[in-house]
Amino acid sequence: MKQHNIDLSTEDGHQYALMLWSQQASVRAQYPELAMLYHIENERQCSPQQAARRKRMGVKKGVPDLCLPVARGRYHGLYIELKTPTGRATPDQRWWCERLNAEGCFAEICHGWESAAKVLAWYLGLGKEERP
Repeated sequence: MKQHNIDLSTEDGHQYALMLWSQQASVRAQYPELAMLYHIENERQCSPQQAARRKRMGVKKGVPDLCLPVARGRYHGLYIELKTPTGRATPDQRWWCERLNAEGCFAEICHGWESAAKVLAWYLGLGKEERP
């Protein structure tokens, strides 16, 4: 990741590294579904007026950083809350992951981009449900 000058001391850096990994041709050839991986922008710094507007529009504290809306095995989709290797999830983030898991998704708090890449590879390796 040095060629991209990524700061792996930040969550942003780990997310950037994960997205770069997911966009490599060799990775996409193995997991084409990664084209659907997206970031849920929920942590933007803004004015109090903008924060109130965003809240009215449905922004919620603790929603995971990444979503892969692809069903695998018994799961309806994958959500990842990405932390640095030493980062800690907030109570709101843990609540969201618990609720998403209870609703049939797979939600995981990952520490570092490599951990998140392993979860993505594991998840996409699960059997596909038969579709009518």
